Amino acid sequence: QVQLVESGGGLVQAGGSLRLACAASGRTFSTYTMGWFRQAPGKEREFVAAISWSGGTNYADSVKGRFTIFRDNAKNTLYLEMNSLKPEDTAVYYCADSRMRGASRAASAYDYWGQGTQVTVSS
Repeated sequence: QVQLVESGGGLVQAGGSLRLACAASGRTFSTYTMGWFRQAPGKEREFVAAISWSGGTNYADSVKGRFTIFRDNAKNTLYLEMNSLKPEDTAVYYCADSRMRGASRAASAYDYWGQGTQVTVSS
């Protein structure tokens, strides 16, 4: 059974940084594309970043240059380094995995999802 568990969320001031982690278990982590999505109150879930099994990355325009996605296959863990945080980054952040080979932006490409971790950025 695939399990994804996010951690690292919290409250931070605008301009600050956070690092999210997603611990994966249940299948061969290194062979799957992994992604981060977020959902703010009253809004639909949106793509944040993705990384393919080969290390190719894809970012939403709103986070490009501020967020970095990376993975540690030895630890079966996905990360999202978030810098220069803005109040509009406030959301629940979810990690997900996909059998697709590329770093897809589409939520429909992802098979399993974590429960999410709250990130709140104060102004």
